[in-house]
Amino acid sequence: MMLTTTSKGYNEARLGFQRRAQHRPAVIFAVTSAAEVEEAVRYAIDQDLPIAVQASGHGLIRPLDGGVLIATRAFNGVTVDAETRTAWVEAGATWREVIDATAPYGLAPLSGSAPGVGAIAYTLGGGLGLMARRFGYAADHVRRIEVVTPDGVRRNAEEDPDLFWALRGGGGNFGVVTRMEIELFEVSTLYGGSLYFDLAVHPRLPEIWRDWTRDVPEEVTSAIALVPMPDIPQVPAPLRGQHVGQVQLAILGDRGEELVKPLRAIGEALQDTVDDLPYQESGRVFAEPENPGSYTSGNVLLNDLKTLPDLAKARRHVVAIRHLGGALARHPEIPNAVGRREAAYSLTVLTPGGDTDPKVLDPWRESAIGRALNFTFAQLTDAEIADAYDDYERLVTLRRRYDPARRLQANHRL
Repeated sequence: MMLTTTSKGYNEARLGFQRRAQHRPAVIFAVTSAAEVEEAVRYAIDQDLPIAVQASGHGLIRPLDGGVLIATRAFNGVTVDAETRTAWVEAGATWREVIDATAPYGLAPLSGSAPGVGAIAYTLGGGLGLMARRFGYAADHVRRIEVVTPDGVRRNAEEDPDLFWALRGGGGNFGVVTRMEIELFEVSTLYGGSLYFDLAVHPRLPEIWRDWTRDVPEEVTSAIALVPMPDIPQVPAPLRGQHVGQVQLAILGDRGEELVKPLRAIGEALQDTVDDLPYQESGRVFAEPENPGSYTSGNVLLNDLKTLPDLAKARRHVVAIRHLGGALARHPEIPNAVGRREAAYSLTVLTPGGDTDPKVLDPWRESAIGRALNFTFAQLTDAEIADAYDDYERLVTLRRRYDPARRLQANHRL
């Protein structure tokens, strides 16, 4: 279905989860099939217009002004093959839809902390999920990709090694992915949730968590967020109005309670939601907001965390640190574009409703070894984008090959 600015449903189709930056396209193709994606791309070629693609719109930072928006949210089928432990995921499917389709088979995808995020966009950017330290990036476990390249042709990317390499980690710079075959894992439950502490009482919480991460096995994927909780009814009463340290835990295997003991020994938590959890309820681990919002963020990748005590002072921002390593540090059998695998931690400073103060990241810039683009909700320079990759020049060369007119307007444009 093609919508113009005067069509009923235009505003609903153009809006995503991120509301600070909003697409205002001349034309929207609300697609339901790969054939309709081809039609949209060919229309853009004929009219010499730029293209943006939107599923859930969580990561939108580069709004389209004019041009063609391909809205994929209604193109959201998931087909599971339990015998091969794989699933075909269509362009607009969210992780919630993939998880719900795979759970009846006792299988789980390498989904992220927020089930409402679009599965394909997340994976194209690498995909750092709840089981990441055990199994690696979501992009490491993609078997096949069907994509409409910027010349309007539908292709099987795995038949072109360069294209397959670039799509898995290079973001939306090489085509409009219509569906993707991903590997699934025999996981039906995990030991997970969050421990919430008052940072005024436990100012050393980030250091304690950092020290704890140094010895945990790969079955443990964890993070910590320093969150200024608003004083509103939607926030649980024990947390309301507090500056909270939220330790987020997703643990595979049967040692979860034992492994979490050192964290529970810190003291009485404001709230403790860590328990055995069906993977279908894995969104409860990070318990992130589900309503659309406005935000910006900056990110650095680090090999150590030496200045954590200063974090508790950043009360206008959400400071989120994820523990990396384990399988994330290993390259997959079929190489992809995901870079900076040597990083031990990812640190993101997110500002709800406004611009991220770049000074908040200053203590870590000198020791940073790169950045994660999936956690960077701000427009970057070419040099800043290059920091995310080990082989940026190869990506740029391939972008010129597949999209010489630079028609695709990806979030982080190569």
